Order: sequence, then structure tokens, then C-alpha cells
Amino acid sequence: MSSITNGQPVLAAARAPRVRGRLLDAPVAGGKRVLLAAPRGYCAGVDRAVIAVEKALENFGAPIYVRKQIVHNIHVVSTLEQRGAIFVDDVTEVPEGAHVVFSAHGVSPAVVQGAADRNLQAIDATCPLVTKVHREATRFAKQDLDILLIGHTGHEEVEGTMGHAPERTTLVTSPADVDTLEVRDPDNLVWISQTTLSVDETMETVRRLRERFPNLQDPPSDDICYATQNRQVAIKKVAPQADLVIVVGSANSSNTVRLVDVALENGAKAAHRVDYASEIRQEWLDGVETVGVTSGASVPEVLVQEVLADLADAGYLDVETVVTAEEDLMFSLPKELRRDAEGNPDERGLGGRVKRLDWQN
Repeated sequence: MSSITNGQPVLAAARAPRVRGRLLDAPVAGGKRVLLAAPRGYCAGVDRAVIAVEKALENFGAPIYVRKQIVHNIHVVSTLEQRGAIFVDDVTEVPEGAHVVFSAHGVSPAVVQGAADRNLQAIDATCPLVTKVHREATRFAKQDLDILLIGHTGHEEVEGTMGHAPERTTLVTSPADVDTLEVRDPDNLVWISQTTLSVDETMETVRRLRERFPNLQDPPSDDICYATQNRQVAIKKVAPQADLVIVVGSANSSNTVRLVDVALENGAKAAHRVDYASEIRQEWLDGVETVGVTSGASVPEVLVQEVLADLADAGYLDVETVVTAEEDLMFSLPKELRRDAEGNPDERGLGGRVKRLDWQN
């Protein structure tokens, strides 16, 4: 069952494997405190994608197949697996005619066609902000522009975006790539980006690109996800005051991993990523007065609360929330899920962040 914490639906099943106080078993004397970054955790796109799988299971029954991880978080994935979701790497692994959900990171047109060829009942849980980038790539290609996609090699979002204009798109993985880029026409270029990148590094890459290609065109709006930006801004404010920053999230989550780097770049004396509170090491807290805590955009709040509970056991009882933005964006659920089994309008399809009574503790 899901629950609501601080207004956010969170996955509460498959509780994180922690033993409170096992690692943090020695309360520390003095004014120990936690600076809790906000915003943190679930963004609207992740919320929408997780609810999409839950609702597909509710409407159509198990199993529901999901291409790739629905979002990059091992707790979310394991919880949904226990409920009947089956995660696959390719649509060819899905039985013909079955339901398949496309992950929040998006897919290429070739994947969509592959699902259609197998008569799969596809539910597209791609984040609408990623869909916006897909549409930009398609439009730019039709305008005969060559596209420089700033992103990480092998990331599912990058693979999906490149698939919308494969003949026109060149991947730029870092500012260092710029000097060796080969382009067809330096006066006919536009850049777009993976949505979960570091704002600072992306703009540095754009600056280097513009130095080399002065006529480089910008996309109509910033492609970097609002949630990625907000979480980085929040940790930038926390980091200078923190002896240690703990970032909750999985290793394959680009935005989570980048939060560790951002913390260190902005004054944190140390920063570590954990999936669960049980991964915090006692030695990390040696001599630490102030701990900053945040989480990536695919992390349910229950995992952050467990970190706070273990820190409290160790004497970090003073928790101050550092708020840098308010988030109220909501996305509609995929169209395949907006009506109930009787074909009637379903109010739970009206928003990505939905508060259901049966989610409450």
C-alpha cells in the first residue's frame, strides 16, 4: 500500500532493510543538527510514472510488464515487482498482446513500433518534460537543423531522444567533447539536453559550443527539468553549512549522483549517496556537527524519513528544513489510464500527484 508523507505519495511496501541504530548507535553530545533540503524527492514525472504502474496493476491485473526501470530507484522497482510488475530490457521479452509500460525516461519510435508489432497494449509513462525534448528533436530535424544533444552515453533518456532524429543528432557528453566535434554545417546547429543533467555543467558545455559555433541556436526553452534545477539549488544552499551531506537515491539515477557532486562543489566537507539509511557509516559522522540531507527526484520520502530517524538515534535531533522553492506541478496520467474499468471518468487521472484516501496511514 502507498502512503502520503508531507503531501507526497510514497511507496511504503518492501520497507528498506535497515536496523535503526545499528550503524549510528552512539548519540553524540552537543548541538548536532540536520539541514533538510527542500524541494527533494519525487518530482511530478516520477510520481506520474509510478502511479501509472500501480493503476495498470489495479485495472488490468498482474503481471504488468515495464520496459526498463520505471524510474531509477531500486526501492521503487522492488516494491512494484512485489505487486506484480515485471521489468524487461526489451519489448521482445513481453508476451504478445500483454500490457507494457514505457518508463519515465521515454523511448524511441523504434521501440513504439516494436511494441505495436507484437500487439502489445502500451501505456506511455514518459515524463511530459522528456516528451517535450522528443518533439523538439523531431521538429528541428524537419527544419534541416543538426542537433547537438548534451547528455550521458547509454542513459535511457538519451537513447530515446536520439531515436527521434538519429541521422541528425550528435551526442555531446561533456565540455571536453566540444573541441573534437565534427558537424555537417557549423551555421546550422541547435542544442538540446537530457533533462536530468547538472545545470552548471550543461551551461558550460553550451558556452564552449557557442565559442566554437557562434551561430548555435538555443531550444525555445530550457530542457533541464525543473525538479533537477530545484534540487540542485536547494543543496547549494545547504552545502556551505554542512560537514556532511547525505544524498538518498540510487547509483543509476543521474540527478541523484549529480547532487553529490554539487554538494562537494559548493562547500560540503563530505558527501555520500545511499539507497537506504542502513548504508550510512559511523565513521562518516566522526566530528560532524551539521548533516545536510536531500534526495534525488525518483526517491520516495519514506527513505528520507528513515535516514532522519537513524540520525536522530545518533543525536542529530535538531532538524531544520531549508526551502528554496515550492513545487505544485501536476501531470495527467497516461491516456490509457484516465478512465476506470466501467469506462467512467476517473478523478485520479486528473493529476500526477494524487492524494487517495487509501494511501493514508
